[in-house]
Amino acid sequence: MQAGDWRALHAVASDPLIWAMHPARDRWQEPIFRTSFDDAMRSGGALAITRTGTGEIIGSSRFDRARAGEDEVEIGWTFLARSEWGGPTNFTVKRLMVGHALRFFERVIFVIGADNLRSRRAVEKIGGRLTERMLDVPMAGAMVAHVVYAIDGQDFASGPLSR
Repeated sequence: MQAGDWRALHAVASDPLIWAMHPARDRWQEPIFRTSFDDAMRSGGALAITRTGTGEIIGSSRFDRARAGEDEVEIGWTFLARSEWGGPTNFTVKRLMVGHALRFFERVIFVIGADNLRSRRAVEKIGGRLTERMLDVPMAGAMVAHVVYAIDGQDFASGPLSR
């Protein structure tokens, strides 16, 4: 992701329905999304997701180590245009990201709002295992309970992402 991707990413993120189940339901608003975009840029691990063939930006995801344990990396902050929901995009992005991350780390984690059923189902669909770990994360002015899913090398090799 690059600073010049702001306009295209905000155009995708400005759809309130993308954030309807997310703990930060107001992220579609420009000032709120600007903060999120700036955080992603500072992380150094943010990616713009583009449509194959056209290069159109259709979402974003990122790698981060701040909440990860030893020999782990977190993948998250993923959002996609609604036109990509239900199709192969999220699966493909996660297969590429998890496969890349497991070359350098033992485990990939996903920290998801406990009530964010859409994201929880998406991670379960790609083989994420619910762990016992929970985190309280400050979001939209409140502490929000988050669950942690994990995928390690064995999960990756034998799970849905290997196909």
